[in-house]
Amino acid sequence: MTMMAAPLDEDDDMLVPPADFNDGIEAMEVVGQGETVSTVENQPVDDPQTGKFTWTIENFSKINLRKHYSESFIVGGYKWRVLLFPKGNNVDHLSVYLDVADSASLPYGWSRFAHFNLAVINQFDSKLTVKKDTQHQFNLRESDWGFTSFMPLQDLYDPARGFLVNDSLIVEADVNVRKVVDYWAYDSKKETGFVGLKNQGATCYMNSLLQTLYHLPYFRKAVYHMPTTENDVPSNSIPLALQSLFYKIQYSDTSVATKDLTKSFGWDTYDSFMQHDVQELNRVLCEKLEDKMKGTAVEGTIQQLFEGHHMNYIECINVDYKSTRKESFYDLQLDVKGCKDVYESFDKYVEVEKLEGENKYHAEQYGLQDARKGVLFIDFPPVLQLQLKRFEYDFIRDTMVKINDRYEFPLQLDLDRENGKYLSPDADRSVRNLYTLHSVLVHSGGVHGGHYYAFIRPTLSEQWYKFDDERVTKEELKRALEEQYGGEEELPQTNPGFNNAPFKFTKYSNAYMLVYIRECDKDKVICNVDEKDIAEHLQARLKKEQEEKERKRKEKAEAHLYTIIKVARDDDLEKQIGKDIHFDLVDHDKVRSFRIQKQTLFTQFKEEVAKELGIPVLCQRFWLWAKRQNHTYRPNRPLNEQEELQTVGHLKEASNKGHNAELKLFLEVPLQFFDQKIPVAPPEKTKEDVLLFFKLYTPEKEQLRYVGRTFVKAGGKPTDILERLCEMAGFAPNEEIQLYEEIKFEPNVMCEHIDKKSTFRASQLEDGDIICYQKALTREEEEHYRYSDVPSFLEYVRNRQVVHFRRLEKPKEDEFCLELSKQHTYDDVVEKVAQQLALEDASKIRLTSHNCYSQQPKPQPIKYRGVERLSDMLVHYNQTSDILYFETLDLPLPELQGLKTLKVAFHNAKTEELSVHNIRLPKQSTVGDVINELKGKVELSIPKAELRILEVFYHKIYKIFPSNEKIENINDQYWTLRAEEIPEEEKDLGPQDRLIHVYHFTRDASQNHMVQNFGEPFFLVVRENETLTEVKDRIRKKLQVPDEEFSKWKFAFLSLGRPEYLQESDIVASRFQKRDTYGAWEHYLGLEHTDSAPKRSHQSNQNRHSFEKPVKIYN
Repeated sequence: MTMMAAPLDEDDDMLVPPADFNDGIEAMEVVGQGETVSTVENQPVDDPQTGKFTWTIENFSKINLRKHYSESFIVGGYKWRVLLFPKGNNVDHLSVYLDVADSASLPYGWSRFAHFNLAVINQFDSKLTVKKDTQHQFNLRESDWGFTSFMPLQDLYDPARGFLVNDSLIVEADVNVRKVVDYWAYDSKKETGFVGLKNQGATCYMNSLLQTLYHLPYFRKAVYHMPTTENDVPSNSIPLALQSLFYKIQYSDTSVATKDLTKSFGWDTYDSFMQHDVQELNRVLCEKLEDKMKGTAVEGTIQQLFEGHHMNYIECINVDYKSTRKESFYDLQLDVKGCKDVYESFDKYVEVEKLEGENKYHAEQYGLQDARKGVLFIDFPPVLQLQLKRFEYDFIRDTMVKINDRYEFPLQLDLDRENGKYLSPDADRSVRNLYTLHSVLVHSGGVHGGHYYAFIRPTLSEQWYKFDDERVTKEELKRALEEQYGGEEELPQTNPGFNNAPFKFTKYSNAYMLVYIRECDKDKVICNVDEKDIAEHLQARLKKEQEEKERKRKEKAEAHLYTIIKVARDDDLEKQIGKDIHFDLVDHDKVRSFRIQKQTLFTQFKEEVAKELGIPVLCQRFWLWAKRQNHTYRPNRPLNEQEELQTVGHLKEASNKGHNAELKLFLEVPLQFFDQKIPVAPPEKTKEDVLLFFKLYTPEKEQLRYVGRTFVKAGGKPTDILERLCEMAGFAPNEEIQLYEEIKFEPNVMCEHIDKKSTFRASQLEDGDIICYQKALTREEEEHYRYSDVPSFLEYVRNRQVVHFRRLEKPKEDEFCLELSKQHTYDDVVEKVAQQLALEDASKIRLTSHNCYSQQPKPQPIKYRGVERLSDMLVHYNQTSDILYFETLDLPLPELQGLKTLKVAFHNAKTEELSVHNIRLPKQSTVGDVINELKGKVELSIPKAELRILEVFYHKIYKIFPSNEKIENINDQYWTLRAEEIPEEEKDLGPQDRLIHVYHFTRDASQNHMVQNFGEPFFLVVRENETLTEVKDRIRKKLQVPDEEFSKWKFAFLSLGRPEYLQESDIVASRFQKRDTYGAWEHYLGLEHTDSAPKRSHQSNQNRHSFEKPVKIYN
């Protein structure tokens, strides 16, 4: 579940990428074009504990705000509002949160707890509404909570999806306020003996699985015994990261972070914000661990715990022939739809299918035979993982749906029931397959996302525990079992005296995965695991981590007693300017830091400085820094005597109004101390004295460096200090120099020439100002250097950008890097790339921007001069990249953009693909022009053969393109364009003849015998009284299929995915009564057989880049 949270300390995990820290209390900005209409339902006067708020947002696409708030509404006596990020909170998803409307005005220490769900209503079909739920304890630090990746922006803004209708969006918030006593004081370890896992953003699915695996002690012990060394790094080693995680779960007192583990998977932040399927992660993780355990003392652990075997069989009824195949499994997928409980699912799993009639089985030496087909189990594993098929594809709605039907599962599961009906004849009947429920993984939400948590009883005792990310609670048996069955729940009637129909609602929280342990193996699985199972280097490493964490915790607890003082000196300026920084004077994160008790007098602090830095107290003068209106940060004024008599805590509060946690100072030390090591006090400063800092620019080296500071008189002139500046630079005393004032660098560089004859006061120079200077250049010298003066160099530094260029076809590999300017135009950038590639015509370069979230190229390239600046090419939403992709075209891009390129596959009469052609024509061309172009590229059966072009998608023909259709509107990005000769038989159709669609298909037993199309579809003419026997013969000849193979094929009429098998004598044309009906591709003659074609090594005509990422563990 993707959530938003307030900023945490650096040793804590962020639940989301860093967003605005004041998101929860920022005032709503008003925009005229974004009108909203809001309603609150079920809101009686006596402050209800539950309520629904509906927010209708008109003119949604015109809202220009980053954050958009609803009006406030009251639930549970509290004010709430909904917070939207219309363009996403640093992601390409709509971000939605519930916000405490009056958080800024609430008293210190306030908190409130709420369980709530947020929904974006589908205005076409309410069943497709996107809804997500969560719960949270709101407080000042976390006054808003919700979902950063609520739904993809591309789905939201797609008018065909039904979320944004007439530019109106409907958002609902269902809030249930619970009065929880001291939520934050709850201690999971103290209350339950167990700790939770922190959610990285959308890793609750992983957390629930990890807790389940951890609480299988045999598995945990095996992980501890995987060989690792003290030189391994957890973020690069899956075994060490998992050992570290399990150790912390076992011995830590607080919730544990999973970042090292996900880093060891090779995941980045984007992966942590993608919610995946827990079943898929379970398989991938177990496969990875099985591989890592090979060759070690714990090899085979995964198989010993989770591996079972079943036998697929086909047994002939009338002859003595039986075909069997043994297969292993680590988990079993059980049907939920149509099944009352686990036993009915197992009954369905081993259900015998009869192969008879048209569906006979071809037995090798006996030909076609009546047969029985089924599955029986050879053995079950000690730990049985049952994956419940809660998600299925709905063919009518053409979308995935969640099955929330009631589905029961027992506390004890007897798989030997009814005389071992699930077991094969070869099964070892001496093993008692009686299982006890160990854990229930729950999914709460819908098909678009939701939340995972787990109910576990670690020792198989009567006590259940709920592991919900960081929080662990004791739970009753009913909560773990009956309440996770799903189905509908009936609300209690509010007026029992009336004959109101009871109100029922669907329970969206239900069991998704079950883990059972076999009774006879439970002592082995639930074994003792203690410190002797843990490698010494791991204990030492984690003990050190714990001590460091304790030190940080102590520092954090005592932070209110201390002040951090950061002291910048000339040494820091000299080290940093020209290397780490160019603008301003210093990066305060890299200077000497002192942690001083707040009650310490500043005079005592000076003695500490003398001791640490070797600078006598007499030589010290400290300056306060100030942030100016132009966003620069400069020394502002020295501390006076009265201030130095104060405590450091008081001084910090007084100097920065409490906005910063640190006190930042500049330490001025007399230059004589450095030159002669003589302790002298800094010179007395009057109002007339101005402290200036100096940077020297060397054009031939393109180098800027710090050369020193000095006091000047406000009424004096630069001419008074020219010799001093030449000395600081190492120039001759009479060298002519140019002076510039560095004024600001945000949002643009401002660096102005200083008139050497004007006074410093007239030039408005004051304490802390920076003067950059250089030798005066001749005109020839100016032309010789890239950046001949300070302003041009600073402009270059401000805008320089190293860009990593990658070939579009190799999107993971840098081809070369170029240092460019953010201000470079489109033409500048392609010219630089062309030079790098030694390409004469830069217009043949086409660039594509980078998607910062998917780490892939964007689907569409940058159009010729489609952006003004390099900076525009590198921006993705509100993130900036340093990657661009390029490709070299065979035509100049402006010319290419006036053309349309179509990828057309040419097929012969057998439907085989012979060749693929890229046809490039002007956009105003027609399909007829494409056909004429194609005729010159392919070999026709006869010179005058006519061609047609079809649209083929997922092995079905959806369209024959008319020859006059403009090609500009044809999209070959998602589906295949197929060209073929028009058969002679189609040119002379009789009045009762039918031109029908013919597709290949198979039925997947593991997917409820769902029809799956494959291969190349085609058209066929069927005559008025033609039987299936005659049609079959023509199909066999057309496709040239060998007789033996063809004899195994079955033929069916399919309508909307449902097959109706045909008999040899059936009149085929009678099934296809209507001609030219819309959706004809869903009424077709189906050829059922196995897909024997070799799998293509690539997917043709798919989207350029895939954004749907399966679960992968890369390391």
